Amino acid sequence: MLEERNVDGVWMQIPFADSTREPTKAKRRAKATKTIEIASRPTRKEAEAAVRTLLRWAGDDPAREGLQDTPRRVVRAYEEFFSGYGQDPAALLARTFEEVEGYDEMIVLRDIRFESYCEHHMVPIIGRAHVGYLPDGKVVGLSKIARVVDIFAHRLQTQEAMTAQIAAVIQDVLNPRGVAVIVEAEHMCMAMRGIRKQGSTTMTSTFTGSFKNSPEEQVRFVTMVRGAAAPR
Repeated sequence: MLEERNVDGVWMQIPFADSTREPTKAKRRAKATKTIEIASRPTRKEAEAAVRTLLRWAGDDPAREGLQDTPRRVVRAYEEFFSGYGQDPAALLARTFEEVEGYDEMIVLRDIRFESYCEHHMVPIIGRAHVGYLPDGKVVGLSKIARVVDIFAHRLQTQEAMTAQIAAVIQDVLNPRGVAVIVEAEHMCMAMRGIRKQGSTTMTSTFTGSFKNSPEEQVRFVTMVRGAAAPR
C-alpha cells in the first residue's frame, strides 16, 4: 500500500513496507534504453519533401523565397532535437570511479536544465531535472548524469516516461543503493495550444532502492533539492 505525502510542495507516493513489485532489472533497462527500430529509415530528401508537404498543408508556398531553405533547416534542426536516439545512456555511465575514500552519502545534481519534445504534439517541454543517488562503492563523473538527462530529453517524450528512464538506467548500470529523480517542466502543448495555461508546471518523481523504501531518504533528497533551488 502507498501513502500520498506532500514534501516541500512535491506530492510523493511512499510505501508502507518494502516494495515487492518493482520491475526486474532487465525490464527496467529495456524501457530506459529502448529505441524504435524501423525497417527503412526515410532519406534526407524524403524528410525534406515531408516538410514541404506540411508547409503546403498549412497554407503557404514552399517555393517562395523565405521558405525555399526551410525544409533543409528543419531536417537539420530535427537531427539535433532528436539526437538522443543515436546515443546509449548505459554506455555513457560505464566508466566509474572507486577511489572515493569510503564516501557513501547522497550525491545530488540539482537544476539540470533540459529541452525536450512532447511525443503527442511535437512541441517543446522545457524544464529542470534533479537527480540523486546513494553510491555503493563507486561513483560516476558528474557530467555523465547531466548527459543522461540530455540523451533522454533529445527524444520524443512524455515527462512521466523520461523521469522513470533516467532513474532506471542509473540504477541498473551503477547499481547504487538507490536513485531519486524529480523533474519539473512546462509543456508547450498546454501553453501554446488547447487550454493555453502559460506558466503551469508539471512535477514527476521516481525513487528506487533505499529511496523507494525509506520516506526519510525521500525527504532528505527533496530537502537538498529545495535548499537552494535555482530562481525561476
